[in-house]
Amino acid sequence: MPDPVLPEWRVTPGLADYAEALADMEGRAAAIQAGDAPERIWLLEHPPLYTAGTSADPAELLEARFPVHVAGRGGRYTYHGPGQRVGYVQLDLARRGRDVRAYVSALEGWVIDALAVFGVAARRAEGRIGIWTDDAQGHEAKIGAIGVRVRRWVTLHGFALNIAPDLSHFSGIVPCGIAEFPVTSLAALGIDAGMDDVDAALRQALPAFLDKLPASD
Repeated sequence: MPDPVLPEWRVTPGLADYAEALADMEGRAAAIQAGDAPERIWLLEHPPLYTAGTSADPAELLEARFPVHVAGRGGRYTYHGPGQRVGYVQLDLARRGRDVRAYVSALEGWVIDALAVFGVAARRAEGRIGIWTDDAQGHEAKIGAIGVRVRRWVTLHGFALNIAPDLSHFSGIVPCGIAEFPVTSLAALGIDAGMDDVDAALRQALPAFLDKLPASD
């Protein structure tokens, strides 16, 4: 059954400091768990940086071209930077279903549905977390990363969707530990879409994403 209360929708313009955003997200998670704040979808951009998840392999940091931050989320190394929409999704799974796998699948589906608005045939890939499509050369490529953490059934982190970042910035890492596939973006696919366009597509697909989460008894 659809939840009548949608999460707070927050969009931060400009480039947000990563450490400050992480602290804000941690504080909000604690407040949500305590019942002192509503759930939140937070959309932002960061300056160029790499983040290390809990499974990060130091050998996959090929060149520390930008600051490296310990993120606390699952996964390995990822890149954030201008032209990439980062979504921090903070939901209370205690009331939306205590099923982390279902949540990750629904999160992937949300981004896939938003990309469909631009005619991008995005998909999941067996055994590989993230959002995949075919690049301009017909090769399977990653267009979006997923990295989550769940604390006391409140979600932290979320997704990173490549709109028009400098794809050469990914060369300093093995993105998400997957060396055999390239990364791509909407711009690299020849799609002229801005942050506002992508945000509108995400907001349009939000109710369907929430509906996919199993309600708790």
